[in-house]
Amino acid sequence: MVAEPISAAVAARGVCKSYGGRQVLSGVELDVPEGTITAVLGPSGCGKTTLLRILAGFENPDGGIIRIAGETVAGGAAKVPVHRRRIGLMPQEGALFPHLSVGENIAFGMHRATRRAAQAQVAHWLAVVGLDGLADARPHEISGGQQQRVALARALAAAPRVLLLDEPFAALDAGLRVRVREDIAAILRDAGTTALLVTHDQSEALSLPDSVALLMDGTIVQHGTPTDLYRRPGCLASARFVGDTVELEGIADSGVVHTALGALRPRLPLADGDAVVVLRPEQLRIGAGSYGTTARVTDRRFYGADTVVHLQLSDGRAIQLRAPGDTCPAPGAVVTVEVAGDVLAYPSPAGRQRVALGEPGG
Repeated sequence: MVAEPISAAVAARGVCKSYGGRQVLSGVELDVPEGTITAVLGPSGCGKTTLLRILAGFENPDGGIIRIAGETVAGGAAKVPVHRRRIGLMPQEGALFPHLSVGENIAFGMHRATRRAAQAQVAHWLAVVGLDGLADARPHEISGGQQQRVALARALAAAPRVLLLDEPFAALDAGLRVRVREDIAAILRDAGTTALLVTHDQSEALSLPDSVALLMDGTIVQHGTPTDLYRRPGCLASARFVGDTVELEGIADSGVVHTALGALRPRLPLADGDAVVVLRPEQLRIGAGSYGTTARVTDRRFYGADTVVHLQLSDGRAIQLRAPGDTCPAPGAVVTVEVAGDVLAYPSPAGRQRVALGEPGG
């Protein structure tokens, strides 16, 4: 068995789980380094919540091992109950007790202490999350963002070895969500808390954590920094899930992919044959001169900081790009399109199918 790094606060080894014959987790391998924020990102139904519940102790794995701070808490003969794992949980909507005050909610999970010590700790954690003076308020008297901060303070006050966050910002409206999640990430880093964030929101997963584990079909398919996951996704499905894409068919030949936008150099090794080129929107630009591929503007949508420009290439293919501001050419204008830098490219699923079927082109 491969030993996890000594610095791993959470280690999952070969974790499997099925429900009614349906495999939900298939040999999950995951390390969460101590003092870091790790996001588990994936589409709905991929097993994110099941993994979180197994880590917390609400579910037992069918196979594999879970270690928290080096202690085996699940797997084999080990079945450490929830209350002995010292794992904090911050659910989607905070789940504050409505009949308790803010201060009483925070004190609820603390280890036994004198009344004076408890009051001091409550005051400390309220100050940490920026809610000084609200100890006597009731949950219904404060905003959704403040409720999430109280939920965080309650979780941290229990001195967890690891904090699990289950889609904690999903119930907040868009503007508040960004502000609250950035504030909470800063609080976690200042406190040196090891945290595991479960989310299906790509922008959340790319902007907040130190590393991202991409969970698809019950397996961690890639785990790395947000930059690596965005710039170097290991497969076509990962590239499509992490960030917006503009896709083109192409033919790879001797280290170059030939497409409707010209000959492009792939970022990752690619065998010759049919390929799918994946461009990030920021790689496409309206050319300033004659260089590039000719296209006609068919539509545009203004979004404030940028404009989405709809284009039709000479072969009839439709693509979109984002351009700054509102200075884009009007519909009907003929422009050139440039591709900046190397590109993501993967073997075409259709091409692989032709090979398997023995059809021409394989």
